[in-house]
Amino acid sequence: MRLPSVTLARVRWTSAVVALAAGIAVCTGTLEGAQAPKPAPAPAPTPDAAIEIPATLPLFPLPDVVLFPEVSLPLRIYEPRYRALMADALKGNRLIGMVLLQPGHEAEYEGRPPIFAIGCVGVITQEERLPSGEYTFVLRGLQKFRVTGENPGGAYRVARVTPLPEASLNASQANEILVERQRIDKLLPPLLDALGIKPPPANLSNEGLMIGLAQLLEFSAPEWQELLEKDGLLGRLRLIAERMETFGAPGGNLARWQRRMPPVFQVRLTTSAKATAVRRSDTRRRTPDSTYY
Repeated sequence: MRLPSVTLARVRWTSAVVALAAGIAVCTGTLEGAQAPKPAPAPAPTPDAAIEIPATLPLFPLPDVVLFPEVSLPLRIYEPRYRALMADALKGNRLIGMVLLQPGHEAEYEGRPPIFAIGCVGVITQEERLPSGEYTFVLRGLQKFRVTGENPGGAYRVARVTPLPEASLNASQANEILVERQRIDKLLPPLLDALGIKPPPANLSNEGLMIGLAQLLEFSAPEWQELLEKDGLLGRLRLIAERMETFGAPGGNLARWQRRMPPVFQVRLTTSAKATAVRRSDTRRRTPDSTYY
């Protein structure tokens, strides 16, 4: 069994998450020898808002990865049960429900360990089936859902779900999001300067900034889940701003970060289809890759 580690997940998020959150379908990571998925023939794309969430969804539960609406995530599947899930999804509506495993049940990964009830459904936007039978693909988050039950049996888990659409923004909420973005922009320079990290471009999306900062703030898996369960982008940005204030406060995690020799990663944020993470003490070329499951 190859159980993905939280450490590897953090590396993958660091290297790809900003470009992906901006809607760029790329696959980058740390594992050697694989390639990003090549575009495959697919049905004409349907606008996200027009995709209907069915009453049941195939589940892809992971211990350290959370999918968000409006964010794209590169994945690589090798397990037989998830190969079957992928094949069925490609023959059907191309939808997969991502859920987070509850902590403490890692040893039960190959069974049906407990999951958090709130997940995010994603649509496969790009895929490649490798000669080995494995898949690399990109999953774009559409909408949250609540698991209300699971169907017994089957090669993989299938859940009965209730969609949890987030309300459309009105003028007042849009203004509040702008206020939170400005709050974050004021907190960001001293934080980045202390960590030796280049600032993100001014036109980075709110979703991209949110995900990148959650990674930078070292969110644990339950904290990523808490971020997902917030009611919309406004609630998520507020949580990020609050954590930034705590992070930089006396005795906060910033001091711990600065005591590390050397700092773990330098993140280069870019609006192009490349986002890289390199060890400051390791300048070796790293091969783009996807996330293995």
